[in-house]
Formats: sequence, structure tokens, C-alpha cells
Amino acid sequence: MFEQILQYYGLNAEDATVAPFGTGLINHTWRVTAPAGDFILQRVNSEVFKSPGDIAANIREVGKYLSAHHPSYRFVAPVKTTDGKEMAVIEGDGYYRMFPFLAGSHSKNVVKTSEEAWEAAAQFGNFTRVLAGFPAQKLRITIPHFHDLRLRYDQFTGALQDGNPARLNEARELIEELQEHTSIVTRYDRLIKDPDFHIRVTHHDTKISNVLFDDKGKGLCVIDLDTIMPGFFISDVGDMIRTYLSPATEEEKDFEGIYIREDFYKAIVAGYCSGMKDELTGKEKQHFFFAGEFMIYMQALRFLTDHLYDDRYYGAAYPGHNLIRAGNQAVLLRRLVEKQEPLSF
Repeated sequence: MFEQILQYYGLNAEDATVAPFGTGLINHTWRVTAPAGDFILQRVNSEVFKSPGDIAANIREVGKYLSAHHPSYRFVAPVKTTDGKEMAVIEGDGYYRMFPFLAGSHSKNVVKTSEEAWEAAAQFGNFTRVLAGFPAQKLRITIPHFHDLRLRYDQFTGALQDGNPARLNEARELIEELQEHTSIVTRYDRLIKDPDFHIRVTHHDTKISNVLFDDKGKGLCVIDLDTIMPGFFISDVGDMIRTYLSPATEEEKDFEGIYIREDFYKAIVAGYCSGMKDELTGKEKQHFFFAGEFMIYMQALRFLTDHLYDDRYYGAAYPGHNLIRAGNQAVLLRRLVEKQEPLSF
């Protein structure tokens, strides 16, 4: 399998070791060790990313801008194939791309300390800051409407009309709970039209595994730029709040284990502000807490909508999987709202 792919990059499969790498759910990833160096090889999931060429174009344009305006920024650019392309296309198999492995770096799958949360948030903030002069609208949309809360809510209301009747009955209490939070949608609709809420180059997938750390625990740079698109800061901050604050993941069935670590929230805000420096507007700075509400609520809607539509999008590892996920996120939202006063600082 790998012989043809490696040939595209001038590597000999007989001299290389290829092993699975990381825990990503979308793209398949391997680490390649060869005499020429160490690399990360990925197969792009074209079921999720319908136009892989758009990903390559975005990374290319961002890389060119950073090279010209912020040459000291650590940007992990893709390795080009022997014929100068950013991706290798294997007929009948898909799209592959390769990156150099950054020596001395490592990634994390779980946020264990508030210091890690600060470092990650600072890296994502810095990424958006150094690209403040880049025309965000020039980026291609790799996943349409990815963080469009209005669309996700409309899809949810559609599922209430034509979803699986048995599942609608089963989820009645959770449906009612999520309907009580429609003010989040109304506020989102208003904010995205506010001129003080700026459209920026946004990462859109700020889980901890998308930050590289050095051996002293300091953040080096962000990776996995497949979802860089025009967006609002609440997408990146909200995703960190959703995935860093509770030690329980969205897969946790025991909801008693879901709680808010206040110091992690404060670390995210402080780290992101450190990375962004003076880029955020006064209006934006008032909406860190809302960022968490926005993202957690949207994910709860998406999980429940998928459950009502018989698990078309996310699939299910067991009966009721997406109902559990939706309930998990509803509890996380409840726990966050309970902490609004101490977290408003």
C-alpha cells in the first residue's frame, strides 16, 4: 500500500518504517521514519472534505503570507511531491499529504493541567493574530456551514418534525431542555451581524491534539489546518471550553463525572488573550463565556439531531450512542451556566 505513496515523495518503502500515529477520527495518520528524515503521512477523508484541493490551497496561501510577513512563525508546511504538488492522488484510494515531523515535539490527547490549557489557547490565539492581515474571505470553505448555529438549530427543528417517532418520544425530556436555550441562537444571530465581531482566520478545531508541545511543556505551534476558514473567535475559544473544561469527554456515559474546572476556563481566556494581544475588540472580550455556551449547545443539537435521524452523520457504536452524547453535552452546558457568576471576571 505505502510503496506507491512513498514513491511520490522520493522515498523508498524498503528503507522506511511506517506506523499508525495519533488518535484522529477523520483522517488516517502514520509516522514515516526514513533515512531522509521523519515525516507525518495522512490520508485525507474525502467523505468529510469533499474538495481536498481546497485544503491544499488554503494551507499554501496561509504559508505564503506567513513566510512574507511573519517568517519567524513556526509553520509546518506540507512536503511537496517529486512533481511539485502538495498532495499525492492515488487512483481508487484517495488523497495523501506529508509533513515533516518536528523534532523534539509531541502532541497531547487529554488536557491534564491548566498550564497546558493556557499554552494551547495562546497558540491558537497567536495563530489568528499573525494572520490578522490576511484576507480571511480569500480562504476556501472546506466544510460549508461548519459552525453555523442557526443552521444547526433549523436542522434540529426539522428533525422534530420528521425524525424517527420512537426516538422523538424517547428523547422528549432532552428535547425540551435544549429548547429552553434558544436565546443562545438569538444572541448568535445578532452577534454575527455586529461590526465589532470580526471575521478572522479561524482554526475551527482547537482540541488539544492540534497543538505541538516541546519537551518542557511549552506550546510550539498549531497543526491540522484542514478547517481553517473565515470565522469568529467564539468558534476557537468555544471549542476549547467545550473540550478542555471537564475531565469527562463527550463519550462519558456517567454524567456525574461532568464538571467545570474553573482554573482551566481562566487559563483559556488568559492564554488566548496573550496570543491575540490587542486584536480582540471590546465587544469580543465580553463574549468569552458565550463562546462556551455557543459551542456546547451547538454540539448538543448536532448529536441529538443525528440521533433523531437514525445516526446518519456520526454513526453509532451502540444503540442510543448519539442520545448519550447529546445528553452529555446538555449536562456540560448546564454545569457551565451554573458557573457563570464566578467565571465572569
